[in-house]
Amino acid sequence: MDTRVWKALVSTMKTAYTTSLRQGTVPRPVIMPLVRGQLIGLAWVRPLKVGEDALTGIAQLAHIAAAAKADETVLAWETHDVANACRLPVGGPAPCLNMVAATRDGHVLHQFPYDEQLLSRSPDGLVSVAPDWRSAPPPQPGGKLVPPIEAAVRYAFTAVELNHLDPLGATAVLMEEDGYSVWLNQTFAR
Repeated sequence: MDTRVWKALVSTMKTAYTTSLRQGTVPRPVIMPLVRGQLIGLAWVRPLKVGEDALTGIAQLAHIAAAAKADETVLAWETHDVANACRLPVGGPAPCLNMVAATRDGHVLHQFPYDEQLLSRSPDGLVSVAPDWRSAPPPQPGGKLVPPIEAAVRYAFTAVELNHLDPLGATAVLMEEDGYSVWLNQTFAR
């Protein structure tokens, strides 16, 4: 992946995390498929129920990358958020923004740990924090991924057999109907 593109994706995710954490929320897991270095779009996971539904919902992010015939894909997620939603043990640094850059040939896990600086607590219990980004550990080629992210990476490069003139557009519509938030780059949206 082009270094400029990677740095832009990391910067965008860190900004999204900073904004969301200040508002008392954590961004949902997101997938960013690319074709020949061009960002095709983004898809954020649908609202999830804890357990099996979360595992499935996160893995199904792969549909948009597969429909786009992506040659690269990036997924981003927060350690605690995915572990809690999927009833998995917390592995690796936490709290932490995780990003995996993947191709058919493998993946590299990047972790961006942070400390939470309390900003405020609302009367209804909403906690606003500011991330204090710590030093990132070295990238981990083939790094261990949590099961739903591992599944999304694997299925992102599986050919989609969709009998439609615009498989990417049709997939985006179907995912939106299921509750996913999808944004497609107008260069690729037909």
